[in-house]
Amino acid sequence: MAVGEKITISVIKADIGGWPGHSRVHPQLIETAEEVLAKAKEEGTIIDFYVAYAGDDLQLIMTHKKGVDSSDVHGLAWKAFEEATKVAKELGLYGAGQDLLKDAFSGNVRGMGPGVAEMEITLRKSEPIVTFHMDKTEPGAFNLPIFRMFADPFNTAGLVIDPKMHAGFRFEVWDILKHKRVILNTPEEVYDLLALIGAKSRYVIKRVYPKEGHPLPKDEPVAVVSTEKLYEIAGEYVGKDDPVAIVRAQSGLPALGEVLEPFAFPHLVSGWMRGSHNGPIMPVPMNYANPTRFDGPPRVVALGWQISPEGKLVGPVDLFDDPAYDYARQKALEITEYMRRHGPFEPHRLPLEDMEYTTLPGVLKRLEERFEDIE
Repeated sequence: MAVGEKITISVIKADIGGWPGHSRVHPQLIETAEEVLAKAKEEGTIIDFYVAYAGDDLQLIMTHKKGVDSSDVHGLAWKAFEEATKVAKELGLYGAGQDLLKDAFSGNVRGMGPGVAEMEITLRKSEPIVTFHMDKTEPGAFNLPIFRMFADPFNTAGLVIDPKMHAGFRFEVWDILKHKRVILNTPEEVYDLLALIGAKSRYVIKRVYPKEGHPLPKDEPVAVVSTEKLYEIAGEYVGKDDPVAIVRAQSGLPALGEVLEPFAFPHLVSGWMRGSHNGPIMPVPMNYANPTRFDGPPRVVALGWQISPEGKLVGPVDLFDDPAYDYARQKALEITEYMRRHGPFEPHRLPLEDMEYTTLPGVLKRLEERFEDIE
């Protein structure tokens, strides 16, 4: 490979067994996935890989030349998850294989349970990227930070002072209820964008693109988020979606510090205990990505990489392993304490319309016949 060639970065994750409960990934699952991917690397299916975890989600980070939605790469990920699931069942781990919602692989893993973020890009002379891995929350949890990275001048100084960024970016937003999408331009349509993505349980940022005139090709994403909704696939609550994202940085894009800056504010996200509560997203190093208090609070891990000219993953750098985020973590704990004091009341518990796919309807159904008309 060389500068100017195409490369694909794929992040594919799944919860295939928690240790204990929904807390973290057992080391043997990581080892099993590494063995599967190492063999595929030797065979040339992928260029490079890294296996990480966030909470109880196994995270596969891969580089290759097969493009997005490759059946070879997605099949490889499915195999890694299947083999790790066998180990999870042997160990009696909680929810073994819970994100593998189909019996057999059928082309790619979209709609089968695992979460996917992929981008095919033209390799720059220096290609820094960040992969983000969230646990105990939903895809809309990325709306606020991705907006701030690419559209908020109070977060990203480059939007003001870098001529390459000054024209803004294009946001691809999905309506995950009606399965439609729209592309909005910033800064000129920023209010329209906010009108949508502020409703984070329905409208989700899927991709961000450069505009015409930017040094990068306008059809190549500079950020991408997984948007899979598990309850839509399974038809019932089987766990929170726990999204992942890939963000490119520097040279006409947000600097590394601008990519990370949004997480200095632990904004409220949906998920947490039983996928049914609002709470703060806490930026943590990977060794702290083990949700415990009320199965939370929700976590986000940021892994930094350079992509070598050969397509190798140079890293990771555990970017939130930094005392600069101690204040955000402390603030998240204060918010956690405040929200927990609400117990089963909103706004800690999600509003009723967002509880429809959880276990609550089963409780309410028992009371249906006891309701009487009010005269």
